[in-house]
Amino acid sequence: MTKRIKGSCTTVLVGKKASIDGSTMIARNEDGAGPLNPQKFIVVKPQDQSRHYQAVLSKVAIDLPDDPLRYTSTPDATDGHGTWAAAGINSENVAMTATETITSNSRILGVDPLVDDGIGEEDITTITLPYIHSAREGVKRLGSLLEKYGTYEMNAMAFSDKDEVWYFESIGGHHWAAIRIPDDAYVIAPNRLNIDKYDFNSDDTLFAKDLPDIIEKYHMNPDSNQVNLRHIFGSATIKDTRYNNPRAWYGQKYFNPEFDTTPIDQDLPFICRTSKKISIEDMKFVLSSHYQNTPYDPYGTGTEAQKKQFRPIGINRNQELHILQIRNDVPAEIAAIHWLAFGPNTFNAVVPFYANVTDTPKAYKNTTGDCDPTNMYWLPNVLALLGDNNFGLYEDQENLFEEHTVAACRNLQIKADAGAAKQSDLSAYLEKINGQMAEVAQKNSNTLLGQMLALGEPRMKLQFTLND
Repeated sequence: MTKRIKGSCTTVLVGKKASIDGSTMIARNEDGAGPLNPQKFIVVKPQDQSRHYQAVLSKVAIDLPDDPLRYTSTPDATDGHGTWAAAGINSENVAMTATETITSNSRILGVDPLVDDGIGEEDITTITLPYIHSAREGVKRLGSLLEKYGTYEMNAMAFSDKDEVWYFESIGGHHWAAIRIPDDAYVIAPNRLNIDKYDFNSDDTLFAKDLPDIIEKYHMNPDSNQVNLRHIFGSATIKDTRYNNPRAWYGQKYFNPEFDTTPIDQDLPFICRTSKKISIEDMKFVLSSHYQNTPYDPYGTGTEAQKKQFRPIGINRNQELHILQIRNDVPAEIAAIHWLAFGPNTFNAVVPFYANVTDTPKAYKNTTGDCDPTNMYWLPNVLALLGDNNFGLYEDQENLFEEHTVAACRNLQIKADAGAAKQSDLSAYLEKINGQMAEVAQKNSNTLLGQMLALGEPRMKLQFTLND
C-alpha cells in the first residue's frame, strides 16, 4: 500500500466551562507532509453519502448504514488519494476532527501489529461522523470500526457535542482508548500519544474491552503505581523533545504562564486548567504560533540554531485550520459553527461559518489543484509566501487584517443570530450570511496583499534610479 500521510497536526480542545461563552470547542491544524495540498469546504447531503465505502489507499470496503446525517467537511480538493474529510459538524450538532497522527512503541506493535488493509485518516471522518448523535456515541462507533477493520497507522481523534468533549487515541492495530475532557479543562495535543493518567473504572473513559488485560498479560506497564497510557503505549524519544513536546509546552505556557516546564519535558500534562476563559481568538493564536517572544521563533532574534531547534505549531505545511464550536447560549438550529481558515496560519483568518446549511461559499468550495488567488485556499498561501520573506515588515498589517476580518464576521454573526428566529427558510438565510462572511475574508485578504506589495516592492533588489 502506498501511504499518503498528512501526519503533522496540532489539536486543541476546550470544555464548556473553560470557554469564554460556555461552548465546547475542538480544533486542529491539518498539516501536510508538504506545503501544498489543496483543500475545500463542502456540505455532504444524505443522498450524496455513499452506502458502500471504498478506501483508495488500503482498499478496505465498508458497508455503511442507510440513514446518514448531513455534515460539513473539509476534504482534499484533488482526486486520486481518497476523501480525507478531516473535520465537520453533522446536523445533530455533533463535531468531529480526524486525525492527529500519533506515536507508538514496539511493545504494543509487537502485541497488536498495524493492519495494511485497515482504515486510516483517509476514511475515518467519512465512515463515522454521519452516523453519530452525540460525542460519546462517536467514540463507541469509531472504536467498533477499529476493532473490526483494524488500522494501518496510529491516530488521535476528537468528538464534541453541546455538553461533552472526548479525545480518542488508536492503540496498535485494533485497540483504542478515549477520555472525556473535563468541562473546566483544555488540552494541547501534538503528534504523540498524549493521554497520560487513566482510570479504567471511570464513567469518563471508554476503551477496547481487552485493553487492561493485554497490559497485564504482556507486562506493558513501566510504572509500579499508576496507569499512564503515554508511558505504556506511547513514546519518549529525542524526536519528541524537538518535534512534539515544544508545541504542547508553548500552548500550555500561553494559557498558564506559571507552569514550571521546559520545551523538552517528556511528561508535560495532558489535561490542563487555567483561570482564563478561553476564546476563539486564543485558540487561533495558539494554532498559529511559532514560539513568539522566545529564542526559538524562526522570525525572532535567536541564533540560527535556536530558530531551527523546535517544530512550531504554525508552519508552512498548515493546510487548513478548523475550530468546531457548539454553542450553548443560542437555539440549537444556529449553535454549530465551523470556524475555518486555509493555508499557513501566519497569514490567514478564521471565519465563523454556520454549519446548519446545505451549501458553502464558492471561494471556499471550488478549490482545484491549479493556483488561483481568487480561491480562499490559494490566496492565503500567496500571502504566507510573501510574508515569510520579511515577516517583521508585514506583521502589523497581518495582525490588523486578522482582527478586522474576525470582528466583521462576528458582527455579521451577532446580527444573524438575532434575526434567525424570523426566517422561514433558515438554511438559506445562514448560507447567505456565510457568503457575506466569505466576501469579507476574501476582500480583506486582497487588501492585505495590496498593502504587502506597497511595503515590499520598494525594497526589491531589482531596482535602479538615476540617483544611484
